[in-house]
Amino acid sequence: MTAIAVDPAHDPTQTRTVPRQHAAARRIPLSRITRIELRKMFDTRSGFWLMASIAITATIATVAVVLFAADDSLTYSSFGAAVGVPMTIVLPMIAILSVTSEWSQRSGLTTFTLVPSRGRVILAKALAAVGVAVVSMLLALAIGAIGNVVGAAINGTPQVWDISFVDSLQIILGNVLGLLAGFMLGVLIRNSPGAIVAYFVYSLVLPSLAAILAANQEWFRDAQPWVDVNYAQSMLFSTEGALTGAQWAHIAVTGVIWLVIPLAVGLRMLMRSEIK
Repeated sequence: MTAIAVDPAHDPTQTRTVPRQHAAARRIPLSRITRIELRKMFDTRSGFWLMASIAITATIATVAVVLFAADDSLTYSSFGAAVGVPMTIVLPMIAILSVTSEWSQRSGLTTFTLVPSRGRVILAKALAAVGVAVVSMLLALAIGAIGNVVGAAINGTPQVWDISFVDSLQIILGNVLGLLAGFMLGVLIRNSPGAIVAYFVYSLVLPSLAAILAANQEWFRDAQPWVDVNYAQSMLFSTEGALTGAQWAHIAVTGVIWLVIPLAVGLRMLMRSEIK
């Protein structure tokens, strides 16, 4: 667009055109995109109740341990294990739906029109999901700690705090990796039912098949820590202290095979897919 300007030093009847300067469009900060993606997780009823189920299931699991566990089982690790079971299911579902909602609810066209860089949107979704996972696990551990105190007081048993700070960090990391597995399947499949079914195959069926194979084939028993991602990551939920270097190597190798490579393939497909 141009504007007509008159140069007073020349004939007033002579005019010239002057280009109008436009302000450069400012790039939307990643922090703002992340906040928006975090808010989108709570916007729908299903999203709200899925988030609420984290606190609800943690409380139910804690109460169940207090009511039904034997006195010698009222330890912090027992509460942590009970609270951790629903977390391993709920958190990956949150990650899956945060990605697949753009396709299942047909909001992707709007999202990727407002933010054309799909990579930044997916990164924001990942950051929001990981943030939810960390906060949820801290909340779950706090609820378990309250249950440990209350359970010991009700049953007249001493309080047993057998989860160290290092153990807590490893448990949180284990749940974050589980969430990222769900996130990877959401990116790879981009369909809510398909990604959810794939996650249960990934987390329930494959470990069972690997255990059967390891029990019957010695060659696979030796290789299992290097190829079975669930077996390798299960060490993170141990309360025996810090992991060894070999155990960290098992987690890293299986993570690259089962998480990083499929996620890279899914991202490449997502960048090239048509948004309808």
